[in-house]
Amino acid sequence: MSEGTALAGPDGALRCPWALSTADYVTYHDEEWGRPVHGDEALFERLSLEAFQSGLSWITILRRRAGFRTAFADFKIDAVAAFTDEDRARLLADAGIIRNRAKIDATLANARVLAGWSPGELDELIWSHAPDAATRTVPKTLADVPAVTDESTALSKALKKRGLRFVGPTTAYALMQACGLVDDHLETCVFRRAV
Repeated sequence: MSEGTALAGPDGALRCPWALSTADYVTYHDEEWGRPVHGDEALFERLSLEAFQSGLSWITILRRRAGFRTAFADFKIDAVAAFTDEDRARLLADAGIIRNRAKIDATLANARVLAGWSPGELDELIWSHAPDAATRTVPKTLADVPAVTDESTALSKALKKRGLRFVGPTTAYALMQACGLVDDHLETCVFRRAV
């Protein structure tokens, strides 16, 4: 078997190899990653968490997701947009999240921007950048999975143009993978096309 190909998980089913390092990853891979996510607040949460993940391992964010949800009012856009300086100070002291000042400030600023958008506008903007699945090569190994694509670069530019922060092309592509805009489950992964 070549490096980076799907591997047998605890139940014997083939999975993307990154998913097998922890039980948390197995669950995330099997139940969430690559499945379509819609709704402004669900996408705001994913966008925020992907920004917090920048420079860190996803498992760090995944294991703190409940803490993030509590700290950021379940990512209700209007609630986060209304956060005060006292809320910001609370977030900077909250050991249940990643206490990165720039990422916290970006999340608060993004919520304030999104609070002015029409319902469904974030969902529409993000999903308008989904590539045609028929034109994408199915990845056989992890080496076939890109970190950035033309579509993620365009999505990043569109989000930045609208005033959002911490939304670079790599973060945008991770969002696209996590939210099902692209299917980067490996060719032999049991969850490819099961999403």
